[in-house]
Amino acid sequence: MKEYLIGTGGWAYFQVPGFNSLATYSKAFNFVEVNSTFYEIPPLKQVEKWRRMVPQDFQFTVRAHQTITHKNRFQPTQETLENFQKIQKICETLEGETIHFQTPPSLRMEQTSTQSLHNFLSSVDLGKMRIALEIRGTSPSQLPQELVKTMQENNVIHCIDLSKGEMPAYDSDILYSRLFGKGQHNIYQPTDEELKGIDKKASKGNFKKVILSFHFTKMFKDAARLKIYKQTGKFPKITKSTGLSSLEEVLKEDTQFPVTRQELIHSQGWKLFDLTADRRTLTRELLQELPEKTYHNINEVMQTVKPIVG
Repeated sequence: MKEYLIGTGGWAYFQVPGFNSLATYSKAFNFVEVNSTFYEIPPLKQVEKWRRMVPQDFQFTVRAHQTITHKNRFQPTQETLENFQKIQKICETLEGETIHFQTPPSLRMEQTSTQSLHNFLSSVDLGKMRIALEIRGTSPSQLPQELVKTMQENNVIHCIDLSKGEMPAYDSDILYSRLFGKGQHNIYQPTDEELKGIDKKASKGNFKKVILSFHFTKMFKDAARLKIYKQTGKFPKITKSTGLSSLEEVLKEDTQFPVTRQELIHSQGWKLFDLTADRRTLTRELLQELPEKTYHNINEVMQTVKPIVG
């Protein structure tokens, strides 16, 4: 049986009034990616507190600080090595096994950069920890062979995005996927079929461990959808209602009026709503049928959509 972890990039926005975010999050998911360490290295006392808040079997991965990847670009300077030791200590305190590294899109992993990565990896003692390396700006199939060789020789996990159809450049015992989707940045909501496809790819490989880190705009809801599907074989509803009532519920979340048809499609068309209890569809499919004009309130939108649906 694969070890299958489903979680999100951070827990700060997982808010239930009156309850601690991390403690509550850990009741819903079995894994989290600590994103804040990319921007700021927290004190160990805070990290120890995080570990005490969650169940024993809850797992963390930790993102490496940006000075390592973005400022110093893997060059093993004193700052790079000191900050890596701090990140490593955080991961150890959280009883984590994986540190995530992300290259900036501007860093082309060619001979010089690959040599810097090799020198960095040769300068640190990972112990039992693993590095998951996400190469931005280059598709997995286009990675230079020298880079792939360096990653394999150092037991590095190739981190990819299954929601974009990516697969690791080489075989590994661990699949690590950060899910952002096919929209602009992370403004995306995967359909049930897309989540099934992600699960199928994650499940069919010879991986001993699967780590899925959701980063979509509605990451908590979408991660929960996949988790429930894995448990029950069915996807849950996204809203409290179905049909036009569900569409209205979704559009009411944050639509700013007045709004033109094109603005409505741009700001809301990426979302899903429950067409029926068993079928979700993109709001864009209905919004594209609207006449081109300016809408002043939600009632005006719904009255215009109603005859289109029939």
